[in-house]
Amino acid sequence: MTLLLKKQKERMEKLKSPKTYLLFDSANTFFRARHVVRGDDVETKLGLALHICMNSIKKCYERFKADHVVFCFEGRSWRKDFYTQYKANRKETRDAMTPAEQEADKLFWETFDEFKNFVTEKTNCTVLQHPELEADDLIAGWTQSHPNDKHIIVSSDTDFYQLLSENVSQYNGITDIFANTQGFVDDKDNPVIDKKTKEPKLPPDPKWLLFEKCMRGDSSDNVFSAYPKVRKNKLLEAFNDRENQGFNWNNLMLSRWVDHNGRERIVKDEYAINQQLIDLTMQPDDIKVKIAETIANATDQAKAVGNVGIHLMKFCSKHDLVRIRDNVKFYAEPFNARFYQDQAVAG
Repeated sequence: MTLLLKKQKERMEKLKSPKTYLLFDSANTFFRARHVVRGDDVETKLGLALHICMNSIKKCYERFKADHVVFCFEGRSWRKDFYTQYKANRKETRDAMTPAEQEADKLFWETFDEFKNFVTEKTNCTVLQHPELEADDLIAGWTQSHPNDKHIIVSSDTDFYQLLSENVSQYNGITDIFANTQGFVDDKDNPVIDKKTKEPKLPPDPKWLLFEKCMRGDSSDNVFSAYPKVRKNKLLEAFNDRENQGFNWNNLMLSRWVDHNGRERIVKDEYAINQQLIDLTMQPDDIKVKIAETIANATDQAKAVGNVGIHLMKFCSKHDLVRIRDNVKFYAEPFNARFYQDQAVAG
């Protein structure tokens, strides 16, 4: 076998092997980076936030030996039509901003949009966005549509713990903490120590955490509890009885309570509503179709953008990211890595 044929065969085998994808919860990554930076100068904070994001992308790509980067962006969530109270508290927070804070927030989102346009038009990264879908939906959909590959979700949002499995992990780019079904480790791969027990922090239990959140609700998203003030022991008893659905399960699910308007609520009905809002495998069928179509549309024609390093230099120059611009060859690789479909390789 000639050297050329051997190299071609090795390349084909590599392309067919399981891939490692970095799945960025884009708004979360940028938002958290923005709030890490201290000081009042808005332009400086935005520049440093971009710098932190770029470093996080580079660090993740190298640490996890990734093959491709996927950026997931928010749309107006379908959940707002399904559940009118969904994230209604966010508007109250925005309305409470001072004029200076509103201006800073406007500049933040303008810069974020410029970053989104850059990764969409000037890189080979996959970009997922749909007018009715949240980044959470798209990240979950990607892991479900690529079951044989490895996925690293880059986000500080613990809602993603429900997706953890043998091939799905999560990395918090701000704290440098990596979480999987085995536990938590820091950037040096040392176990994270629980401050209370002084022992290595126990691994998340995706099924329990999802059940508990669906029952208790999510105050950050304004999702109300299915059973306010329920004791944890009662939840645990029902959770352990979930497969048999015996006395403990029904004792919880058939419980009734009265809301502040005097309306009687049944736990199982409220829990079912919260499941659709919180469980990233329980979206309505029409939403699941939109998730699948969004992913298919973004990957059917693999991007082949050239001169990615030059585009990155221009972006960095515009935003005064001098250190990254001057070391662009070390930062360009994640943005240059293309997505390859197995069927395209086979053809």
